[in-house]
Amino acid sequence: MAESTRRCAVVTGANKGLGWGIVKQLASNGIMVVLTARDEKRGLEAVEKLKGFGLSDHVVFHQLDVTDTASIASLAEFIKTQFGKLDILVNNAGVGGTTIDYEKLATLSISGTEEDVQNVWSKVLIQNYELAEECLNVNYYGAKRTAEALISLLQLSDSPRIVNISSTMGMLKYISNEWAKGVLSDADRLSEDRIDEILSKFLRDFKEDSLETKGWPTFLSAYIISKAAMNAHTRILAKEYPNFSINCICPGSVKTDMTNDKGMFSVEEGAAYPVRLALQPHGGPSGLFFLLDQPHSF
Repeated sequence: MAESTRRCAVVTGANKGLGWGIVKQLASNGIMVVLTARDEKRGLEAVEKLKGFGLSDHVVFHQLDVTDTASIASLAEFIKTQFGKLDILVNNAGVGGTTIDYEKLATLSISGTEEDVQNVWSKVLIQNYELAEECLNVNYYGAKRTAEALISLLQLSDSPRIVNISSTMGMLKYISNEWAKGVLSDADRLSEDRIDEILSKFLRDFKEDSLETKGWPTFLSAYIISKAAMNAHTRILAKEYPNFSINCICPGSVKTDMTNDKGMFSVEEGAAYPVRLALQPHGGPSGLFFLLDQPHSF
């Protein structure tokens, strides 16, 4: 029996960290939340943990690997059968595109200023082509595929919204390749094909070890490019679906595994901003990039 009167949300990559915090806050607001995770055991454990907060009637688990179209289709079918529609999609699943030299990190301290954070992390992050490819596949293509598969269910909502968890690292000022920056800056001519072209060129140059000579960012390269692509796709979708509210947001530097718990905000604090965006009144802004709770330039 489809339960169509209750508002329903999906949060990707939600077995821990920011995603888990977003699920908790949405569920606390009476939303029925599908907590998704690639690892079924961890996902079920995350739901159990939420039951300890009295949220057992508001959270269900469904396995989801955003890199696997069959897995995404299975989630869409589950939502259709169980709830008949979807009101909120939070694309949170993401990877850093790097591995960390933990021994070196333990010897360094971070003051919290942007320069210092980058200075320290640039000494301890290790990048390679395989990690870069995975990063684009999860952070950009994964979010894109998930949105595409769930849009028909979102269209059945009287107030559909998509919240893409992004980062200030994906802002155009960090795209040092002038051609890519030009393409991503041209909001009127943005298209998925043009984004694909940028990502293909980036990976080609990465493989040839020519990131620096071709003008790409060399620190957190794939992460920056993946989030810039996500931001661009947010604008494309917002234009395509004018009755939706579709935005991307940087929740600040949150203490999670991805930051090795070195962030400035707790999970609770970081999750509050995307949740506020997801629950904004009908007719709210769309096609914008938010930094915390403020609209910000791309």
